[in-house]
Amino acid sequence: MIVAVVLAVVVLGGGVLYWRSSAAATTESVTAAPGTFPQPPSSAATVPAGFTQAWREPSAATSAPLVVGPAVVTADGGAVTGRDATTGTAHWSYTRTAQLCTAGSGFGEVMALYRNHDATACSELTVLAPSSGARRAQSNPDALPGTRLLDTGTLVAITGANYVQVVRSDLVKTTEYGTVVTPDQPGRQPRPDCDFGSFAVTQGRLAVLERCPGESDDRLTVVAPDGGSDATTPSVVFSQPQPGPHGQVVAASGDRVAVARPAPARLEVVDGQGNLVSTFAVPVPDADLAADPPGGVARTTSDNQHIYWWTGSATVAIDRSDLTPAWTLPDTSGPAVRYGDSVLVPVRGGLQVVNPATGAVGRTIPVDRGSWTGPVVPGVAGSVLLEQRGPELVALTPAR
Repeated sequence: MIVAVVLAVVVLGGGVLYWRSSAAATTESVTAAPGTFPQPPSSAATVPAGFTQAWREPSAATSAPLVVGPAVVTADGGAVTGRDATTGTAHWSYTRTAQLCTAGSGFGEVMALYRNHDATACSELTVLAPSSGARRAQSNPDALPGTRLLDTGTLVAITGANYVQVVRSDLVKTTEYGTVVTPDQPGRQPRPDCDFGSFAVTQGRLAVLERCPGESDDRLTVVAPDGGSDATTPSVVFSQPQPGPHGQVVAASGDRVAVARPAPARLEVVDGQGNLVSTFAVPVPDADLAADPPGGVARTTSDNQHIYWWTGSATVAIDRSDLTPAWTLPDTSGPAVRYGDSVLVPVRGGLQVVNPATGAVGRTIPVDRGSWTGPVVPGVAGSVLLEQRGPELVALTPAR
């Protein structure tokens, strides 16, 4: 009996210790009741005369406004919060003592990626319902700080400096590419020692710009993200050396990939076999294109017609069908966003109202951003205009 009691105490003590160190013990989840989350206001038909600041909240773990379902989502520290678009009121929250690495969307839900217990990796992924904040699923991907979550529409890529993996809606891995730390079966990765500079995704394509040992030029690799029967063996569509270093993947659409290069500044479009099909001069400083984009992902937004790319000093509208540049606006602060019958382009001190087809600027709406002079990444939730200003999200409503 004494031995049995001792064993029981040891098991109970171990269970308590495990629970206290587990995610469940360090998590606070406040959910919204079904059907109570307010819908965002209807989309605007035209651009108003002006905008008024409605609310602002810290959101350092997002790189762009995160709108999922009815919720505008902020992510800061260890907290992910679903907010009313118009008022900023929090209707649900999911908070952990661990720090967020990044937050994004996938499969129509909110995805929050946290650091592990010793903060060395980003290996705790949680999926939340956007209307309630209820936890849907969890997994433990292999990712490091600096990672981004890229949504292809049906899959999500989790990026890294030398490794990328793709998961489906149940968070099961569909493919991996790069340097696998502890491979189950070595030799399945074609280039396990390369560094990754930038990424872009589209339906059925994951584009990676690599820098590999012994190669002086960049290498563009396109992988099928759905993998196949074996997630540990990537299905490589093509992998081609590129004409020179310092490129960055800007966008992917259909079977085409657009890569930007400096000296001279240009946009190169590659087809589904890795062949260069067209080159376009881009009137921006070489300095805009000389380094990898932050987080390895170009600052872009999109609508049904264009992908809007901010180079660092200019906004370029790229046709979605063939990735041909349509127009360029210099001296801007971020990519464009569709609003009503126009697009809005952030500039110092305001927003330019632009014809989406021609790039012609109609007028400039003043916006007081206080001391913030850095990049501005816009988004919309109905008629609410959102601006990601560094570590803060700001909501603007049409002025009355």
